[in-house]
Amino acid sequence: MNSVDRILSKYEKEWPMDLNGYLEHGGYQALRKALKEMSPQQGIEAVKQSGLRGRGGAGFPTGKKWERVAGHRVQERYLVCNAGEHEPGTFKDRYLLKNHPHQLIEGILIASYVVGAKETFLYMNEAMGETVALMKAAIEDARKSGYVGERILGTDFSCEIRVFLGPDLYVAGEETAMLETMQGRKATPQHKPPFYPTEYGLYGKPTVVNNVETLSTIPHIILNGPDWFSKIGAPNCPGTMLFSLSGDVQRPGIYELPLGTPLRTLIETCGGGVKEGRKLKAVFPGGPSFQLLTEKEIDVPMDFDSLKKAGAGLGSAG
Repeated sequence: MNSVDRILSKYEKEWPMDLNGYLEHGGYQALRKALKEMSPQQGIEAVKQSGLRGRGGAGFPTGKKWERVAGHRVQERYLVCNAGEHEPGTFKDRYLLKNHPHQLIEGILIASYVVGAKETFLYMNEAMGETVALMKAAIEDARKSGYVGERILGTDFSCEIRVFLGPDLYVAGEETAMLETMQGRKATPQHKPPFYPTEYGLYGKPTVVNNVETLSTIPHIILNGPDWFSKIGAPNCPGTMLFSLSGDVQRPGIYELPLGTPLRTLIETCGGGVKEGRKLKAVFPGGPSFQLLTEKEIDVPMDFDSLKKAGAGLGSAG
């Protein structure tokens, strides 16, 4: 995959983690465009037209989720970025948090603007000590430069990003359980509907919950346009995705590929095949929450619809 196809990790070798490095590569220009050239509704329409689907597991259309919250009669709304990453075998969000923190911060700010969030939270696993400190420092740097806080970039839009530390429990990664912990209760998943975040989320108010990868994609869509994004990847699942490849492969790691790339390409081309010439027996395509695929089934395209049709699922691509 060449750098033109990459979105989230395009500058992985030369992109520093600090604010100055991000600004040198066009950082926060998408936020400036959104705040000064687009209405909230235009921002939502751009994300809807792009075809972006949530990268946290379910693959729900991101623009439709935002539209539900933004159009809600209740004006007190919230946005929560789920950065807990509790799913076994998934480590892509940690990569984005550590290497591209301002990319995420910019995405969170744009999303908060278009949905009219009263407060915005970054939910993190309490076990991510070093990464938590890094994100807090990045948010503070963004605040000092006028990208977080009151009247951002001289506009009427104000937004504070609050970091919330949740328990290091698998169940806490489920969005309703996550919201329970944020309200001081036990991490217990709730029924949905009616307990669905867009209708009844944090503090009983409409809430957008997106994961790190989803929100990190937003600045690129706003800056380059929805048509650009929709031409990458699979027709019904556009864009790229970060795949966390682990297990008995030669080159485990994180690989950014267009959605619709065959699972075989990820294992054999990116991962170099299984270790020591062993024969591949089975693969979890989206983590242990989904059905295994055998060696004969790994030509399946890696996108939400194709894997669902194959009886498995993409999930968070672990």
